[in-house]
Amino acid sequence: MQPEIRLATVDDAEAGAWCHLLCWREAYAGLVPDDVLLERTSDIERRISRWRANLGEGRTRWIAVRPGAAVEDRVAGFIGTGPGRDEDAPVPFELEAIYTRQAYWKTGLGTRLLDVAVGKQPAFLWVFEANTRARAFYERHGFEPDGTGKHDPYFDLYEIRMVRH
Repeated sequence: MQPEIRLATVDDAEAGAWCHLLCWREAYAGLVPDDVLLERTSDIERRISRWRANLGEGRTRWIAVRPGAAVEDRVAGFIGTGPGRDEDAPVPFELEAIYTRQAYWKTGLGTRLLDVAVGKQPAFLWVFEANTRARAFYERHGFEPDGTGKHDPYFDLYEIRMVRH
């Protein structure tokens, strides 16, 4: 059964934070050294606080919920969107984050989240250059690299910007 997609509320912060950290562990295994990945994904209280703050400030987060699941597994995926944060934003709308738990890869959940939160509108996003799986997903949905890149100090990886006009 596919999870229900709905807007997140502050009450979803803990489950959303668990999904966020677990998705990072699954998506970035092999891209980020194991010790760095474990260290960057171990502070659940900090991530819950970030989710609470973002949701409390009205940031848009859609979540894919599995009702009745333990808090660590309640959210199977999420997507965050908003006005472009880059000074040189190529389009006004940014896809800030989209993740699904590994068990939901290739099930259509990522596409469902993208359709609900972004639809067909122009948007841009940042993705790790070495994350070929994610890049292929974005390319299937019309995003292309625009030649802009930057270093992400948190995971020490190079990111590229992708745009869909």
